Amino acid sequence: MTLRLEPGTRAPLFTLPDQDGKPVSLADYRGHKVVLYFYPQAMTPACTTQACEFRDNSAALAAAGYAVIGISPDEAERLGRFRDRDALTFPLLSDPEHTALTAYGAWGEKINYGRTYEGVIRSTFIIDEEGIITTALYNVKATGHVARVVKLLGLETATA
Repeated sequence: MTLRLEPGTRAPLFTLPDQDGKPVSLADYRGHKVVLYFYPQAMTPACTTQACEFRDNSAALAAAGYAVIGISPDEAERLGRFRDRDALTFPLLSDPEHTALTAYGAWGEKINYGRTYEGVIRSTFIIDEEGIITTALYNVKATGHVARVVKLLGLETATA
């Protein structure tokens, strides 16, 4: 059974390389609110949709004091191409060893077309200024998920 984090839990700390290979720590965001999301693979259709929806809503999220961070098992070089191709405006972190993915319960058993395998469980966490998880969403769908997050935060979506 994969670990599931609950609201009220302290967000596990991590340091991972971003799309440029620069280390980024969750601790760097102490004092700021964070929307942290985990996705399976850069430059795939569903992950691109989700990332672009975060990009398109980044102004509303930033105005409300939220930083967005995306994490996948992709290597930093691929994440850099993803950022550049889709004009993404937030850090994309590389976690090929599944360290943060596992700590957040976003890596585990999945079933697709009757086949069981280990992989990324698409998940999103809202973390407050003190590093406490206020919302934990697991097994989310890529399309429309950002609108759900924005609505949970009481904000207007870019497409509204």
